[in-house]
Amino acid sequence: MNPIDSTNTQPITLHDHVYRGENRLRVALVGQPNSGKSTIFHAVASTSYRTGKLTGTHKPYAECPVQIGVDEVHLVDLPDLYSLRGLQGDDLEALKYLLWGEDRPLISRHERCEPPAPFSRPDVLVYVIDASALQQSLELGLELSELGLPVVVALNMMDEAHRKGVEIDIKLLSEKLGAPVIPTVALKGHGLSDLFAQVLKSGRKPICPLPQLASPHIQQWGMKLQKLLDNPDIHDAFAMPSTMLTMNLLEEDAYFLAELESHFPDVLPAVLALHEQANKALPRPLIEEVKADRHHRAISMFEAVAHLVHKPKISWEDRLDMLFLHPRWGLVGSIAVFAAVLFMVFEVSTALDAMSAARLADMVSGWQPDHVSGVVGRAVVDGLIGLIGIVVPYMLPLVLMLVGLEESGIMHRIAFVVDRFFHAIGLHGKVAVPFLLGLGCNVPAIAATKTLSSGRDRVVSSLLITFVPCSARSAIVLALGAKYLGAVGVLLLFMLSLLVIAVLGRLLSHRYPEISPGLIQEIPPYAWPRMRALMRSTWMRTRDILTIVTPLLVGGSVLLALLQYYGADQVINAALAPITVWALGLPVVLGVPILFGVLRKELSLVMIYQALGTFEVGQVLDTVQISTFLVFLLFYIPCISTFAVMLRVIGRKEALFSIALSIGVALIVALAVRFTMSGFESLF
Repeated sequence: MNPIDSTNTQPITLHDHVYRGENRLRVALVGQPNSGKSTIFHAVASTSYRTGKLTGTHKPYAECPVQIGVDEVHLVDLPDLYSLRGLQGDDLEALKYLLWGEDRPLISRHERCEPPAPFSRPDVLVYVIDASALQQSLELGLELSELGLPVVVALNMMDEAHRKGVEIDIKLLSEKLGAPVIPTVALKGHGLSDLFAQVLKSGRKPICPLPQLASPHIQQWGMKLQKLLDNPDIHDAFAMPSTMLTMNLLEEDAYFLAELESHFPDVLPAVLALHEQANKALPRPLIEEVKADRHHRAISMFEAVAHLVHKPKISWEDRLDMLFLHPRWGLVGSIAVFAAVLFMVFEVSTALDAMSAARLADMVSGWQPDHVSGVVGRAVVDGLIGLIGIVVPYMLPLVLMLVGLEESGIMHRIAFVVDRFFHAIGLHGKVAVPFLLGLGCNVPAIAATKTLSSGRDRVVSSLLITFVPCSARSAIVLALGAKYLGAVGVLLLFMLSLLVIAVLGRLLSHRYPEISPGLIQEIPPYAWPRMRALMRSTWMRTRDILTIVTPLLVGGSVLLALLQYYGADQVINAALAPITVWALGLPVVLGVPILFGVLRKELSLVMIYQALGTFEVGQVLDTVQISTFLVFLLFYIPCISTFAVMLRVIGRKEALFSIALSIGVALIVALAVRFTMSGFESLF
């Protein structure tokens, strides 16, 4: 297995101290350019994160809350840093934040009223290193150990290091740095769960990195300088670890020398005199000796922990990840899975439907009762057949397929790849599974949103899933659209559905403005699905059908049958005329098919033929009317089964809002299509 893959999800461990709300653990990402620091931030960031610039600079930062189990951290992505030495101008403000956070020490209070950043000094540092360029990164790692903060090293781009033949002894590197080292591949989501789990551990039991001592000939001058600075007033004024202040003054850092001269002018001459003594005693100036010594120690550490191999072995897991997690090819892999889902819906499920529900419907088609008890009995049978038509052909195969993809680890990779798309509509990539389920049936799709940790995400994703064209609605689009609108027309209808979902996602973000914390998407190792786990997960996702949907489906069937038996269909058509005739420009007789579509969308297609008195719909309706009707059916209330599940998942208030939203969107979009097409016809 890939050594950087995260392990399977573990049970949540409760601690005496939980980081939540204002008590979040403060974590800062630091690293050199192109280390993948910002990639890690965006991989775990919330759908809407805050950005700003360090005080008085053009250096941007980003921050957001991130949820890790029951804990939350406040994550800050700082500007790139090459070094902590000799910083000037804008680069200096990042160091000031790491030293003092939102406070100003005595030496810095004369500069500005505002602190470098509007949040406190971090509790833990995450130092992101490009593993394929480890040698260049270790010098900054040696400097970070002087800050007096717990450090967790994210050894990023491990796949690139492996491709270049760089093998790194992770354990030995951790021992030499005195800090935990977690291998990651941020672009592919590998190791991020382990990384932030270690961040929490370092926050609960803070252990700073081992002191990275300079060579003896540098230490002796450092000890002499420390004696000169051994003054409580100096320590209070600078408010920073004494080792770091000493090393900065040894290297004649302009900022710290200037502040020393400004606040302690009597100490500066002794410091300068020490530099003169060192320059005479050493073969080259002290500042060069210190830099050369740090460079030598970094090189020695690299040579101890890394070695090159000529022909690195690429595992089959790595090859699969090149398909599913590659920044570009990952989209191809996701589309391939999407195509497999569509094949399941429109080929396998259609065949199963013909062998199950369709045969049962044929068997009872000759039963035409003419008394109330018979009508009720037939309605109950129709309701149960409708239930079988949902579960057997469309729900069970699709849920089994998607659960198998989850168990194999493929679905987690797809969710990671499409995360940015869902961020664009205000959601996390973890909703990819429910949305794919929605292509088969919206019922298990909405039920699957219960696994989302954020209530806001659960509500928004449930509302949007109702606009995902399920197999029943797709069947109507394909049956009528393919025949009368052609392949281009059908494609445009499905693209319109995607557009509506994207636009609604942005609009709903204003109705639910609260920012959900970022989530860490675990990327488990590849594994063969186990039958017991498949069956258990499938049952958990479909059991609501028996407990909630069945009685409502049967009850709705009975109610509509009685309305039809007592001749209320004409009343229904007249009541729905403002929608069918006035708004949509359709024949009045299509009111009943629209209403019956609430029970199950496939019934609408059968009743369209019955209401119009012909299977050749094109002889009665023109292209504009067919397009308008299909658009309305595509977006208005999915079915009573979906509403029943929504009642349980997101509550009555939001479920009723979903009905109003779907009807409103269906009318607006259908009207737009009607008048747009009519306008084009009048022009040409």
